[in-house]
Amino acid sequence: VQLAESGGDSVQSGGSLKLSCTASGPLYSRYCMAWFRQAPGKSREGVAAAYATGGSTYYADSVKGRFTLSQDYAKNTLYLQMSSLKPEDTAMYYCAAGGLYSGSCAYLLLRAYNYWGQGTQVTVSS
Repeated sequence: VQLAESGGDSVQSGGSLKLSCTASGPLYSRYCMAWFRQAPGKSREGVAAAYATGGSTYYADSVKGRFTLSQDYAKNTLYLQMSSLKPEDTAMYYCAAGGLYSGSCAYLLLRAYNYWGQGTQVTVSS
C-alpha cells in the first residue's frame, strides 16, 4: 500500500483546509485509515481514524467537532476536513494505513500502523 497526501497549506486562525490521502494498492477490511500529525519537537499523535471499508470514525479530543473524516471508496481516498483551525494545529500531517488493534480503529495506536505517507504541512497563523 502506498499513500500520497495533499492539501496542506498556510492559513489564518479560524480558517479551513481539506487534506486528501490517496491509497494505491489493496485496502482490506481489517485496515484502519488514519491521520496523524507531528509538530516540531513533539511526538507524532493520532488525529482521526476510520475503517478502510467504512463505518465508525474516531477523533482525538483536541479535534472533535472541528475535523471531519470522509472517504471516497471509488477513488481510494481519505479526506480530512479541518475547520476552525488553531495555531496549535500547525504540524506535518501524515496519512497512515493499518492500525487495527483489538479489532478496532479507535485506539489510534501509532505502532499499529504499517504504511505511511510522506506528509503534508499545515501551518496556522494567529
